[in-house]
Amino acid sequence: MSGLSSNDCRRLTTGLIVITFLVIALGGLIRIYDAGESCPDWPTCFGTWGFDVSEADQEAWYEANPDEIDSRGAGHRYTTFQILTEWAHRVLAGAVLGPLVLVGWFLVRREPAFGSEVRLASTISVVLIVWQGAIGWLTVRMDNEHWSVALHLGSALAFMLSLIWLWIAQSRDTNTLPEWIDFESESAPVWGPRLLWLSLFALISLFSGAFVSTTGGANTGCGVDGFYDSWPLCQGELVPEIHDWVLQSQAIHRFLVAAVGVSLLAASRFARKELDSGSTLYRWIVASTELYMLNLLIGAFYILSWDMSEGFEEWLSLVHLLLASLSFLILSTAYVGSMTTREESE
Repeated sequence: MSGLSSNDCRRLTTGLIVITFLVIALGGLIRIYDAGESCPDWPTCFGTWGFDVSEADQEAWYEANPDEIDSRGAGHRYTTFQILTEWAHRVLAGAVLGPLVLVGWFLVRREPAFGSEVRLASTISVVLIVWQGAIGWLTVRMDNEHWSVALHLGSALAFMLSLIWLWIAQSRDTNTLPEWIDFESESAPVWGPRLLWLSLFALISLFSGAFVSTTGGANTGCGVDGFYDSWPLCQGELVPEIHDWVLQSQAIHRFLVAAVGVSLLAASRFARKELDSGSTLYRWIVASTELYMLNLLIGAFYILSWDMSEGFEEWLSLVHLLLASLSFLILSTAYVGSMTTREESE
């Protein structure tokens, strides 16, 4: 490892960011195929380290573990593909991503070109990957309770943001930071706090969406009567009265999404007035706003895709999740990039 350069460390961080996004995508795939409990134990899967577990073997495991009951019913069994999605998610996160993060942490401390910011970001990424593993275990033990799944997603995004921060810091220390992510220091004092609040609100709306998608009956909480009554209205009402915060969580999610959307449109308007149209920060704010509005339409298409015999077009749900994650990451990266630039300028 002593022969690795600072640029090799930077390339490793790039790979970690890509792997993390794949892990998040796999998590969305697990939800689509209703495979969240397809490995009821942890870290093994039905007591094995593989994924090819027959229905007979699943039955035997449940008989040997009578306290473990699938939330879908005592007789529910999973296909090999469903188990594979959960198994692959665990392998990629635990056997690949986790060890590589530790390797990266070790290499950073052996590289004299890196300063204190790189070391801090690397340490935070290690803490967050350990935290993420603990939340993953909790999610399995809680039988994929909606709040635990939403927390798992939020933690994954926080971990990915720490890797992006690490990559930016490594790039600055090696003078290899590309122009498209080199934020202007003069805009940081004003736009830093704004970007922080926008990022937090975007994360809350994403958290609420994950809550809806993992709560039985919540996806149909605004009705399935098609355009206008189900979307943009909710049960035919613009502002429905909330009787059940869980089953009507979709209505709450829509309120949050609308609030974030209006805030982003306002931010884009202020950016046009206050920032140069060619500035990096301006482009990132506009990109996040446009992506968020596109994703709002994807969410609408998902609701309107309901079919009595087929249900929803679940692939739209996966696209919705990934675009929401990207929109949050664009905002939060702009915040991290701007604030670290500000610290350097001071």
